[in-house]
Amino acid sequence: MTKKGKHTVLFICLGNICRSPAGEGIMKSLVEKAGLQDEFEIDSAGIGNWHVGQLPDSRMRKCGAEHGYNFNSHARQFQKSDFGRFETIVVMDNENYRAITSMASCQADKDKVVRMADFLTHHREYTTVPDPYYGDYSDFELVITLLEDACQGLLNNLVEE
Repeated sequence: MTKKGKHTVLFICLGNICRSPAGEGIMKSLVEKAGLQDEFEIDSAGIGNWHVGQLPDSRMRKCGAEHGYNFNSHARQFQKSDFGRFETIVVMDNENYRAITSMASCQADKDKVVRMADFLTHHREYTTVPDPYYGDYSDFELVITLLEDACQGLLNNLVEE
């Protein structure tokens, strides 16, 4: 935990309109169900600035709603200062990992960056959470399934620390 006594978690994807806001929303839901919302600060950001200020992709919001989630955060771009704000920075794929770790100014910052797929417990055949943006609705469904699994694994990991 950080000095504030909270687990601080930042989800990262390319544009912050599909995977990372879904990760943020699912994690917030799991934390709330566990009654731990006072112990967590959860946010999301994108590597690029193309969608800053926008709501998540309408397909992701629709898919999330069908699973009982409300993905309503507004996109923002990752800033180097986020290394100071968050203890855990969760990336969705290897490209995200390279982009974020390349911005780290020290090994301690690099060590904060983890891969979402490393927390999968039921879908270990996946090594990344694939970007659904150019896919069809089934790709969004897959992302929700993977994130539900991995967010539960991440939550368990953080609570056990």
